[in-house]
Amino acid sequence: MSEPRLKKIRRLGTDIPGLTRKRTDRRPYPPGQHGQTRQRRKVSEYRRRLEEKQKVKLNYNLSERQMRRYFRDAAHDDGVTGDALFRALEKRLSNSVFRSGMAVTERAARQLVSHGHILVDGTRVDRPGYSLSVGQTVELAHKMRENVQVLESVQRPPQVQLPSYITRTDDGFLFRIQSEPLRALVPFIVDDRAIIEFYAR
Repeated sequence: MSEPRLKKIRRLGTDIPGLTRKRTDRRPYPPGQHGQTRQRRKVSEYRRRLEEKQKVKLNYNLSERQMRRYFRDAAHDDGVTGDALFRALEKRLSNSVFRSGMAVTERAARQLVSHGHILVDGTRVDRPGYSLSVGQTVELAHKMRENVQVLESVQRPPQVQLPSYITRTDDGFLFRIQSEPLRALVPFIVDDRAIIEFYAR
């Protein structure tokens, strides 16, 4: 059985907006019967690096194979590896749908994409990992614009601030990629260096 999402973020000690709307601030201690009284043990360097990597996988809903591929591509980039890694992850179609406010989590955004409800430049795209380019327009298929869950998502206050690389229409059903995503716009706390060290070992 999969570990509950709130339990995962409490174990990691930080909010993961792509995974769940729930937050750790109400119970900022590890899960379990003695979580409130038990002090967090000093963790090994390996575990610290592993947990940083897990944050990224959970937020962007990635398998280990996908995560390794993104890291490998970023490591071959001419720029800073961490910047290249998160630039590629932020440009994933499912993530951009989530960041635009069309879906409450990355997982919900992935479903919209996989079920063929998302159009890129007027063409249906059903691959969550499709990499968007600057200038491309993404919109929700018309048949889904009266869906209760989608309407609740676009009408409620966004879970995370709309990033500056995305501009969207007032109704929330269409957005455009204005620029390349910056590392500073990643909506959760993560140590790039720890991830690089994990895969470089």
